[in-house]
Amino acid sequence: MSDPQNTGSEAREMRPTLREALRRARIEAADRTGVVVELRDAEVARLEILNEALDPLFAQVPDKVDLFDRGVTQGETPRLWIDVVAHVLMGRDKRIYRFVQDTRFGRIVLAESHDVPVIVDAVTDYVARRLIEREHAMVATPLPVAEPPALSQPAPIVVHRRRGGFGMFVFGFLMGALALFGLALFASLKNL
Repeated sequence: MSDPQNTGSEAREMRPTLREALRRARIEAADRTGVVVELRDAEVARLEILNEALDPLFAQVPDKVDLFDRGVTQGETPRLWIDVVAHVLMGRDKRIYRFVQDTRFGRIVLAESHDVPVIVDAVTDYVARRLIEREHAMVATPLPVAEPPALSQPAPIVVHRRRGGFGMFVFGFLMGALALFGLALFASLKNL
């Protein structure tokens, strides 16, 4: 038969210690972190390539236009910002560019492609639309020419009166109290 003392000591020798398990877990975590850092660095490198491809476009934007603030941010999700609401980020497979715009109804995808020229074309169209929107916003509509008021006459004073807000409250309160009194009177007469 087997010796019970030998079986226990062999089992203790075969079981990994907590120290060894922690060491293995730290090595695995470092390997995963290294892979994540490498993926993030690859994302940033791809976004930098796209940023350089956009240099000729932004060289054509007039200096007086300050709509665009282009730059790569490195965070949990690296992004190439075009302006305050539009940016390019990498898709889930880390090889596809996704050009998105944040709106009050959520994020919309303006373009998505593996190819840099496709995204450059989409950003070019976006920049052109933003410049046209700016031009429309900057155009001042002419106001009808009116005669200036005579300097000797004071401007009329317009007084806006509030319409009985407190009076309506008191009236409603009294009507409610009368209705409750009438209901109580009706109920007491019915019980007699």
